[in-house]
Amino acid sequence: MTITARKMIAVALLGAALAGCGSDPASAPRHSADRPSPSAPQGEGAPKTASAPTLAPGPGSLTPVFKRAPENPRGEKVVALTFDADMTADQGPRAAGGEHFDNPGLIADLRRMKVPATVFMTGRWAEEYPAEARAIGTDPAFEVGNHSYSHYAFKSDCYGLPVVHKDAVLADVEKASAQFKKAGVTNAVPYFRFPGGCYDDEVLRTLAPLKMTAVQWDVVSGDAFATDANAVAEQVLAGVRPGSLVVMHCTRSAAPVTDTALQRIVPELRKRGYRFVKVSDLIRGAAQH
Repeated sequence: MTITARKMIAVALLGAALAGCGSDPASAPRHSADRPSPSAPQGEGAPKTASAPTLAPGPGSLTPVFKRAPENPRGEKVVALTFDADMTADQGPRAAGGEHFDNPGLIADLRRMKVPATVFMTGRWAEEYPAEARAIGTDPAFEVGNHSYSHYAFKSDCYGLPVVHKDAVLADVEKASAQFKKAGVTNAVPYFRFPGGCYDDEVLRTLAPLKMTAVQWDVVSGDAFATDANAVAEQVLAGVRPGSLVVMHCTRSAAPVTDTALQRIVPELRKRGYRFVKVSDLIRGAAQH
């Protein structure tokens, strides 16, 4: 199967899995990010910074959207791996029945391989796995972005996801943040990932008062429901460019081979000269070039 065909299948599977997926239908990444403090640490395994940079608002004061960093003039090769910790508001009975929406082995392997990462967590996931949320959310190698509370879509026609009513959008995001705080997450960053990757200008306008940056991606890993770890690894390795932002998942039930794929992805990208960073580092670096 060609890489192009696998990408098309991966997008469909991601939607079916209620996971972050697809290309955005509306807006492009917008404008410059805030300048970081000169003392802010960067790079693999760097401690959490005091404040994460955000992008300036888009036209009409819309929430800004970030997909990837531009290639910098020095030719530095950096890439951000992001992991969606997905659980929808109605999946509690499935978790109670033994289905695993977490993946502690994957998180442990990221630590072992010294790969910093950004985890986009739903509030329902943090509610179900508070100890794991706290462990991730207090580890300086990681930062926690908001992936909504419910993992319901924020616009219609989003891969069959239930849709949050427009009057409940802010409350859904804020409920997730409250769950992070309740679980003891201390390294939450002002970044939001839309469930299904679906948004439009109306919801970007609605979210503007929260002063968050919406974070998408430019590399779809194809790990949702995948059974071939090598195919996932090949898709990521074929898509990564300097400044790329990769979307993956850390849920055993919906992405069972992601951890195995990482065992090939991480050493190969390092062999190619890439350095792993968090989303905050990508945005900070983009502001400096």
